[in-house]
Amino acid sequence: MDAVPLKLYVEDVTWAADGRRIVDSILLDVAPGEFVGLIGPNGSGKSTLLRTIYRVLRPDAGRVSLDGEDVWALGAREAARRTAVVAQERGNDFDLTVHEVVMLGRHPHKGLLDRDGPADLALVEEALERVQMQAFAHRLFHTLSGGEKQRVLIARALAQQARLLVLDEPTNHLDIRYQMEILGLVRGLGVTVLAALHDLNLAARYCDRLYLLSGGTVVASGPPEQVLTPGLIRAVYGVEALVERHPQSGLLQIVFLGPTTESLAGQ
Repeated sequence: MDAVPLKLYVEDVTWAADGRRIVDSILLDVAPGEFVGLIGPNGSGKSTLLRTIYRVLRPDAGRVSLDGEDVWALGAREAARRTAVVAQERGNDFDLTVHEVVMLGRHPHKGLLDRDGPADLALVEEALERVQMQAFAHRLFHTLSGGEKQRVLIARALAQQARLLVLDEPTNHLDIRYQMEILGLVRGLGVTVLAALHDLNLAARYCDRLYLLSGGTVVASGPPEQVLTPGLIRAVYGVEALVERHPQSGLLQIVFLGPTTESLAGQ
């Protein structure tokens, strides 16, 4: 996947449901080739914001642009050529082989009656090789492990040749090894990445910058060391935390000490 990464800009995006603003005047700027993480507690608006970016939800106000072009001014097929989505692994599995699932990534590049050509097949093979899943090409997707499924979905995104990869908690329900493998793989793709992440230590390890959401708004943004502070974690998550550099790896790590006194009093 040697596509040139694109720039993502979210300008004052607001989306409401039942009269309540789920995301409110969000400003987000992702440079070409960056790996940016969205973090925040459950209900903070992460998934809703992502859906406005990949055209599932049209914002009530504001604008989402890719390389300066409004995503809603693009046709659905053109938007899919630019943005690929990998959601968290779910139970509603495809009754398709791994090869067939990855081939779905070629659909935005073909007409309704176009057959899979040699170029499509070559891109699918290259994508499977990139995620080390060539040996699984003829396996049924639903027989794979959670980590293997996520690799296949990333291969589908590679075959799609998108320049922006959007991930919605892609490591949810995966064990530690697969979490690290998936995010390490994504980081090495050379495209622009925006990912909603639940695990703050994974966010600190793999992301160039973070946006911290609370109540549908951005409360902090910047490099992990500027966002993952004890004060912000306390204020947003209601948890006391120790933030330090690991003595061997030098990586930022967060040790959670327990709920704050205020959060316990509110129970």
